[in-house]
Amino acid sequence: MLCCVASGICRVIFDLYINVKKRLEVGIVKMITEKHPTVFWDFDGTLAYREGFFVATLVKILDEYIPGLGVKIEDLRPHLNYTFPWHNPDVPHPELSTPEAWWLGIETTFASAFEAVGVDSRKAKKLAKLSHELYVDPSSFILYEDTIETLELLQDHGWRHIILSNHVPELLQIVEGVGLGRLISECISSANVGFEKPNPEIFRIALKLAGNPEAVWMVGDRIDADVRGAEAVGIKSILVRSKMIEGVTYYSRTLSDVASIIHPKD
Repeated sequence: MLCCVASGICRVIFDLYINVKKRLEVGIVKMITEKHPTVFWDFDGTLAYREGFFVATLVKILDEYIPGLGVKIEDLRPHLNYTFPWHNPDVPHPELSTPEAWWLGIETTFASAFEAVGVDSRKAKKLAKLSHELYVDPSSFILYEDTIETLELLQDHGWRHIILSNHVPELLQIVEGVGLGRLISECISSANVGFEKPNPEIFRIALKLAGNPEAVWMVGDRIDADVRGAEAVGIKSILVRSKMIEGVTYYSRTLSDVASIIHPKD
């Protein structure tokens, strides 16, 4: 029995390796023929935001499909005790690198939370699916006012943009849906590669995909995941949209100064 389980795990890891390897080969060929300095961008909290994370999505679904139930965020929050992959970034998760596998545990948690506030089991499962669909709807995300201007300015100076984010499998569709597709060369979601920031492996995957550029930056709002994680593999980083923290070399409260840090005027 243990041999079968071990064999299955090895197969999942091998399949993930082949999938990532194929994508990297395509990306590397593209980057070698079109050499560009690169900026890796976090998404949520850096380029865009949404209100309330998962719990607000569940409340919105309840309000729409069971009006009058009166459930609030504080009623649901205690029942959303799922451990997301980014809570344990030291642990690879190749077994979750398909959308179906990644969402399975989360939808089950959603359904349990709905049941805990009085929704019957059958309807709770349907609402869990609807919550998933609503969460990845691009219209739920809002770009910061300085996002497009900053990306365009750096792009005009020859910088290539790649999103590198701890996020859901559908991140690429979200990015395109909010209107960033024309500015983003590649989109790397942790859900699809089996590693979470600040795990060094996800940064190594990003560097390979970018063709190992000599000039490269990471921009994000998380000191551990974005700044410390990038610096651990030799990538310069900028902390944004957070409080200044002692020891941070590059900081900008908004994206307004990011372009001048990455590409100083002569």
